[in-house]
Amino acid sequence: MEKYKMYVSVVNQQVYHHPDDSPWEYEVEVAREYVPIFDRLFIQVDQIEYRNFLKSHLPLLRFQDASGSEDVDNRMMKIYALIHEFTDTKSKQFIEKLPYFR
Repeated sequence: MEKYKMYVSVVNQQVYHHPDDSPWEYEVEVAREYVPIFDRLFIQVDQIEYRNFLKSHLPLLRFQDASGSEDVDNRMMKIYALIHEFTDTKSKQFIEKLPYFR
């Protein structure tokens, strides 16, 4: 299986194919099949955050009814799990210290 090097910015919710495209936090080496997975997860996070933004402006909606933050957390855990799987040792050690992995 051919490996593909890409650069992931969790902060910007982007995947870059060249290191000079934009600032990034993680370098990963994955099979091409995994590239769209990162893209889809980032798109889902963006959509959920937008939906949460809209819900936050509805005065009749109680906080318990707006459970979108858990959905964002679940997607972020998946993103970090994928990065952890395909990144270098130093980045793996950092990710293992994040609250998602405790």
